[in-house]
Amino acid sequence: MTKKTNGNGTPLINPLEVMRNLNGMAEAQVDPVGMAVPLAHAQLAWLSHPQELAEALANLAQKSWELQMHSWHRALGMPSKDVVAPNPDDTRFADPIWTDSPSWDIAKEWYLTLTHHIQDMLYDTPGMSSKDRRRAAFWWRKWLNAMAPTNFLLTNPVAMRMAIDSKGETLAKGMANFMEDMKAGTVRMTNTDDFRVGENLATTPGKVVFRNRLMELIHYTPTAAKVHAVPVVIVVPWINKFYILDLNARKSMIKFLLDQGLDVYIISWKNPGAEMRDVGFDAYLTEGLDKAFKAARDISGSPQVNAVGYCIGGAALATYMAWANRHYGKEKMPVASATFFTTLVDYHKPGDIEVFLNESTVDWLTKSMDEKGYLDGKEMASAFRLLRSNSLIWHYVVHGYLYGEKPPSFDVLYWNMDTTRMPAAMHSWYLREFYLENNLIKKDALTIAGQPIDLEQIVQPVYSVSAEDDHIAPWRQAFRINNFVAGDKRFVLSSSGHILGIVNPVVTPPKREYWVGSAERHHDAEMWRTKAKHHAGSWWEDWMAWLKPMSGPLGEPPALIKKGYTVLADAPGTYVLED
Repeated sequence: MTKKTNGNGTPLINPLEVMRNLNGMAEAQVDPVGMAVPLAHAQLAWLSHPQELAEALANLAQKSWELQMHSWHRALGMPSKDVVAPNPDDTRFADPIWTDSPSWDIAKEWYLTLTHHIQDMLYDTPGMSSKDRRRAAFWWRKWLNAMAPTNFLLTNPVAMRMAIDSKGETLAKGMANFMEDMKAGTVRMTNTDDFRVGENLATTPGKVVFRNRLMELIHYTPTAAKVHAVPVVIVVPWINKFYILDLNARKSMIKFLLDQGLDVYIISWKNPGAEMRDVGFDAYLTEGLDKAFKAARDISGSPQVNAVGYCIGGAALATYMAWANRHYGKEKMPVASATFFTTLVDYHKPGDIEVFLNESTVDWLTKSMDEKGYLDGKEMASAFRLLRSNSLIWHYVVHGYLYGEKPPSFDVLYWNMDTTRMPAAMHSWYLREFYLENNLIKKDALTIAGQPIDLEQIVQPVYSVSAEDDHIAPWRQAFRINNFVAGDKRFVLSSSGHILGIVNPVVTPPKREYWVGSAERHHDAEMWRTKAKHHAGSWWEDWMAWLKPMSGPLGEPPALIKKGYTVLADAPGTYVLED
């Protein structure tokens, strides 16, 4: 490419190119997670669009006038409708004092008005890409959330009332909570002393029947008089530990499957250290999924298994299915059917996590992981908490430090805090190939363990479950798995979010709801929803109606081990207990 020059041969300087280079240097060296650059871009964009800026400022002036009139009416004891109402999921101002007291109502309204206006302006920034607008709005929102009046003692009337009523006891307890959090190195969401894995969590009986450097395979003790011949093998994400599906007897999906007469296995992943820095994604497929499926087939005597993948475990399962259909051939394919829980295979719009992911961020993370040999699970957990900072951070700061309340005893929150590490090589590859390049959906763009990956090779029946309020794997994006696999497809949309949409036991009266229907290739998600059937209750029952006919005949409960395998430990095993 020939460079443009002026008359004397000196290269011309392109200011836009210079700005792009400077931005890239700033992000890579000073702002690796992309906090400052999008905000600077937004300010420059507004300044370079004076007409749109004037309209936005005029709108703010109108709102300010309405807010001033509201403030005068409230100060004089006159009724006045709020200028801006909190969002439906914003519980920070739920106490009646924020409405009943004129002074606190005025403070609330000024905060909400400015917050909503700034957010609206950032989302509407002219001349910026939608991704950069979302990133700018995200980081401003984090700062605005941190500055909320509810987060400070002297601007939180509820905290001051509680301190007066308790003669300062709530503040003393709050200080004690703060010191305990400092010791723990995090804002605790639950009391970790209330739970013990293997004692009041992950208590379903079973045995570890296989172990290698990456995983333990747990085979659960059957509970039904007759058991289906084809086993179920569950692949959980290695970002967290497997017992989210076995919290307690009432919530346990594993116990539910056993009671339905299914032969159940689950992978418990190793919590890797620096010694496993070079373990790649290939190993998770060949030494993880493939070995687990082989052990389950050997022990059960079934030539195939029904596989289940959750979140990143589902992405690994989809990759494995494409790999195995070529590696083994369709006639000897080890997996008869696949069930996917909140799984993305198309990462074009991966949800709120997108604000953390760009080239410079992944480069920075890769360098950090190369130094340690792994990504600490606490870093990942902090990022996910930041996505919902009001409910997952500031709620616990206010209730713990200002109200003096002990963290609640909640098993899901304990599991969320019980994080695991990820090998540097695997996670760096996963972020780049799946999130940045979106190569999983591109035919033969990836070669894993000697096989090019093409999701169209998946001709086995597929059952996919997503969650309506999932901010980690948005349901419309998760739905797109139906556009890439070739087998029969059934899709379920559950109420709730990434965890409670899946940990969704059958209860009476029903607590949740779901929509279900077959899914055609290139089916639009919204079109599918208009045709899907609505049901009250848990989708687990619909899943059983789909899964059992593919699970073989009923027979005597299988032995937990067969020749060639030994009992290595009682469930929940040893890997899950590693810090």
